[in-house]
Amino acid sequence: MNSNIIFTDKQEPASLSNATFHKTTCPYCGVGCGVSTTVVNNKIVAVTGDEEHPSNFGRLCVKGSSLHETVADKGRILTPSVFGKPASWDEATTVVAEQFKQTIAEHGPDSVAFYVSGQILTEDYYIVNKLMKGFIGSANVDTNSRLCMASASVAHKRAFGEDVVPGCYEDLEQADVIFIVGSNPAYAHPIVYQRIVKAKEDNPNLKVVVIDPRATATSKNADLHIQLKPGTDAFYFNGLLAYLANNNALDEEYIKDHCLGFDETLAAAKAQLPTLDSVAKACDVELKTLFQSYELFAQNKNVVSMFSMGINQSSSGVDKGNALINCHLASGKIGYPGAGPFSITGQPNAMGGREVGGLANQLAGHMHFENPNEIELVKRFWNAPKMAHKQGLKAVDMFDAVERGEIKAIWIIATNPVVSMPNANVVKEALTKCPLVVVSESYESAETINYADVVLPATTWGEKEGMVTSSERTISLQKSLVSAPGLAKNDWEIVTLVAQKMGFKDAFDYKHPHEIFTEHAALSGFDNLSAEENIVRSEDEYRVHRAFDISGLASISLDEYRNFTPTPWPINKENPYGVKRLFTQGVFTTPTGKANLIPITAKLPQVAPSSSQMIMNTGRIRDQWHTMTRTGRVPKLMTHFAEPFIQVNAEDAKRLNVKDKELLQLDNLGSTYIGRALITDEQRVGEIFVPIHWNDSFSKSAKVSALINPITDALSGQPEFKQCPVEITAFNAKWAGYLVSTVPVSLNTDYWTVATIEQGVKYVLADKNELPFTKNNSEALLQAYYPDISDWVVLEDDKNHFLRIAGFHEDELICFFSACADVPIKYSTQFIEKQIGLKHDVKSRFKLLSALDSDGSLDVGEIICSCFQVGEKTIKDAIVSGDCSSVKALGEKLQCGTNCGSCIPELKEYFKV
Repeated sequence: MNSNIIFTDKQEPASLSNATFHKTTCPYCGVGCGVSTTVVNNKIVAVTGDEEHPSNFGRLCVKGSSLHETVADKGRILTPSVFGKPASWDEATTVVAEQFKQTIAEHGPDSVAFYVSGQILTEDYYIVNKLMKGFIGSANVDTNSRLCMASASVAHKRAFGEDVVPGCYEDLEQADVIFIVGSNPAYAHPIVYQRIVKAKEDNPNLKVVVIDPRATATSKNADLHIQLKPGTDAFYFNGLLAYLANNNALDEEYIKDHCLGFDETLAAAKAQLPTLDSVAKACDVELKTLFQSYELFAQNKNVVSMFSMGINQSSSGVDKGNALINCHLASGKIGYPGAGPFSITGQPNAMGGREVGGLANQLAGHMHFENPNEIELVKRFWNAPKMAHKQGLKAVDMFDAVERGEIKAIWIIATNPVVSMPNANVVKEALTKCPLVVVSESYESAETINYADVVLPATTWGEKEGMVTSSERTISLQKSLVSAPGLAKNDWEIVTLVAQKMGFKDAFDYKHPHEIFTEHAALSGFDNLSAEENIVRSEDEYRVHRAFDISGLASISLDEYRNFTPTPWPINKENPYGVKRLFTQGVFTTPTGKANLIPITAKLPQVAPSSSQMIMNTGRIRDQWHTMTRTGRVPKLMTHFAEPFIQVNAEDAKRLNVKDKELLQLDNLGSTYIGRALITDEQRVGEIFVPIHWNDSFSKSAKVSALINPITDALSGQPEFKQCPVEITAFNAKWAGYLVSTVPVSLNTDYWTVATIEQGVKYVLADKNELPFTKNNSEALLQAYYPDISDWVVLEDDKNHFLRIAGFHEDELICFFSACADVPIKYSTQFIEKQIGLKHDVKSRFKLLSALDSDGSLDVGEIICSCFQVGEKTIKDAIVSGDCSSVKALGEKLQCGTNCGSCIPELKEYFKV
């Protein structure tokens, strides 16, 4: 058990007489919501949605509205450390600089690498890329955006000439039809999803089509759900292209004037899928449903196709993205309000990272290694002494190179690869072998720091300042609201200090991120032709038009920077206030000015399941973020799903002889995942869904990435997270139970998972061996975990199948253990959670052992609405009583569904017959 579990700080009521109020941007998903904050005595005490921000207009999801609860000193890394010993910043940065210099001198620039994050700010990203690609001379700098957006990036570049999202969120509100492909925005992008819900309320004729192997909260609110076979998205869109051609639904004038490659693309689609029947068979969907969806696309002018991880996280993700884009280009559904392909990003600054060349196959300013002139352009702008001239290693290849000993020094910033990378246990082994591992991190619970030689304390949200770019190209500022704890520094500062000590002081003499941002803005306009100039450029002209151009911000003052109004790029002389939509005139950023349709031969996932395996799909849940280093510390965010789980179809559960809420075990690559079975009709037979968030800090054997095969898209390098064959078996526990405790302890059971609660932690436990606790030895066994406790109360049933133990220190309830041989144990910990940490006299102690309050009022059931902690029992009681006959009525009575709206799809289920 990792003892670094972090707890929420109790928020004491604060006087607002000396409060300050600031606007900033949320650090979670790519929606880019604006946040209004209240700061008192250097603490962020409240957050609300910024009603003026164009991304969210005042709405926040439950993660965003809990941001102030994640910023605290507990569990933070407060000082640098070098080889396990505390160090000063001068010592730590000197070690990193000298070790990098020595490694480069002995083994060349490709022997070092950076692995960074879509959660760092644009200025941080820019500095890392400038150092590596311009001054060290290697492109071995990649980002965890490789795991989520790399395929969309390449698809955009192939089609449009540049990695750009052409539309904006307003298009969702102006569409007649919205296709949501490989995405569950009700959970992953709740605020954008609520904009869709509101648009549907305002326009009852708006149709929503969901294309997803799973039935999700999103699909339950759709007009049509295409529950296709996993990995067959390109078959679906190739079929759609052929259907458009066969039914006079192409825009032939648009194709002629603005596109290249149409004939070859259509021929490839028709050759593979000659009939609608062949498409339906390939996708394993009903012909009628397929036809209905194709008709909606063909017969409506305003169509938006929003796509995300289900497309991207595939061994052929680029082709899937291009197959979708092909349909929009061929039908001319792009470049005007309410139409276009819309890639929605997973991380807050995945877009900003791509702007500065954050991926190993990119150059800064949306320039490319394939173009020698653009390499030279960046070199001239930076006055770079050792400009990289070829692409670097993408994430999976990078850690393979570390494992082989080819990369001998790696610097990891704001990401947790031993949890998030595919085949994660090999990443652990690679870092263990690596001569120098540097980690810049904020939280002790990030597992990767356990493999670091140098740990550098970094600032987090609310402490650092810089720009981020949302999925719709809107640039916003994240503000520094409070001072950082301990010796934590901003990422750009840390890298700058090391760069200076490596001998690059003149090029990295920055005092504020404002200076970095204006340099980045200037580079975006450097030798950048306008769209009109691009059309008439000569063949030997080294410059081309780049849509990414924020040169209009190159001379903004520090005050203007700190008060920046969210604006979508491009932002330049021609467009000083930004641009909502691109390609409105049908002019693209290719050398010809025309878009490219790409011939696609659809492919299935590379590895098919054996007869004993099931296909595992992975993804986010509603209330957690990535590896839980932040959200895992907030009690209310642990209430919707408090344990790792496995969604499984009832037929598969019957075959496995597993009942609902029993434990299941998954195995692949020598690794194991244990999770609670959730039997549901949301999964197709033979397929399961598993959340990505849990890891060794929060659960035993629940790191799903360790089971993911390291199979990647050959073009993008993005791993195939969505279709992984795994072995599945029943866990067959002999006993199950829970432990509620004021302090974390190290447990040694076959299964445990921990959740933060208001007064401490709650463990859920199970084991394949007989229950070791009996009335005679229980105190002795628990004493090892709680040496300060000598006051125990024990309750055991006659047959030794049931046991409860409470431990007190000076009458305060420190721990409560309950176990039962009946598995799965049916328990509610809500009463005990309220009692932990309180004093109890002798008379009240035995009541505690019932584990229930006398009237049951504290047992509200499974939490459905995290924002207001409204449970299933409370909701059902309100409906049965006749008080509530609609979701709206539930909101008026109980508040559920009235904040972020993420729980509304679940609330609707209670009114279905």
